[in-house]
Amino acid sequence: MLTDEAKTKISLETWLKVGLMASVLLSVILIGIFSMNKETVFSPYEEDAEFYNIQLTEMRDSLGDDGVGYTVANTMSTPMLVNDWRDPHRTLLVIAAPEKPFDSAEASAIFDFVTKKGGKVVLASNSTNAQLVASEFGVKYFDAPVVDPFQFYEVTDETGQPLNPDERKLWAAASFNRDVTQMGDEKHVPCSESDLGSGQIDNCRMPVLFHRATAIQVLDEDVDDNREVMVLAHASTPAFIARQDTNIDNLNNPTLGEGKTGLVIRMDFPGIEVLEEQPNNNFGEVDVTGSIVFVSDHSVLANHLWDQTVGEETGKQQCSSPYYVNNKLDNSHACWDSALFASGGGEVEWNGNGPYFQALFYDMMEFDNEEITTKVTRDEGEFNLVFDESRHVSSALS
Repeated sequence: MLTDEAKTKISLETWLKVGLMASVLLSVILIGIFSMNKETVFSPYEEDAEFYNIQLTEMRDSLGDDGVGYTVANTMSTPMLVNDWRDPHRTLLVIAAPEKPFDSAEASAIFDFVTKKGGKVVLASNSTNAQLVASEFGVKYFDAPVVDPFQFYEVTDETGQPLNPDERKLWAAASFNRDVTQMGDEKHVPCSESDLGSGQIDNCRMPVLFHRATAIQVLDEDVDDNREVMVLAHASTPAFIARQDTNIDNLNNPTLGEGKTGLVIRMDFPGIEVLEEQPNNNFGEVDVTGSIVFVSDHSVLANHLWDQTVGEETGKQQCSSPYYVNNKLDNSHACWDSALFASGGGEVEWNGNGPYFQALFYDMMEFDNEEITTKVTRDEGEFNLVFDESRHVSSALS
């Protein structure tokens, strides 16, 4: 016969087991609930019509076999695998919307990919999830969106009526390979189709739209003499970090200063020696340039901003719209034609973000490297575009 003490012990153990099982079951149920109906977004492969606007399928199509002709691939488990890619100096890794922070090993591997193997990277994020990688290069991602009372674009609803102005929907005039803070009068020249087609993009800029950008900055104390740093786009001087609210007079919302609220930053690391096919059927060491571009908003690559038609279908307004003169709040503000002046007074049209990034990627690659045989540099299929699928956002509302 069991004593009262033994019965109590058994009873306690039973309840502990029941409690543990209940906790496990509750966790499974909660995970299931929170995962229910979640869709993968910011992916170059998802074709779900409901989330089409926030996928990267237009980007993949325009840069892959049906467009530029890059060889398109992906990494599913970790971006570190790109270091094992054949010809890393001919490979551009796209990391868009990292849902979770990188670990130190991944950040270090990406740094080596760029600075030791001549790889190319585009890291597009509006959160500090990108910070560990950015820190390797001496770049800071801020933790809140940018509000710009001067450089924002107008949007209409499906009936063509203007929405309430949103000063977090930024526009910027972006360069390709020059620091905009050091450009002269040429910073007002919009790139033409002819400029893009011929690669003559050193002395012109293009409008780029952002959905919800944060700010990025280069930290002066982390200087590498071997790197070339270029701020390709920034917000206006009065722009501020909306840490507490969207009130420009709130002292808790800092302003960063003229040219300091970075939106797109490029770093090049020239003089990296790699083995490559050379002219005259030779094979040996050539100098290549590693390159990384930090973008302060992952949505710049999404379908609704990449493609002009999709952008206009979702209400993005060109500078010819009357809502820049008189918006829903009866206010006026600048459009990008205040920074870019078309010859003859014509309209400076936003053609989607796609043409800008397509030209930027081409400029980052080794197409103009005369040390590499033209059998490679004249064939876009010899260059790789790799999407990191290990960190894109999965959310019903992203």
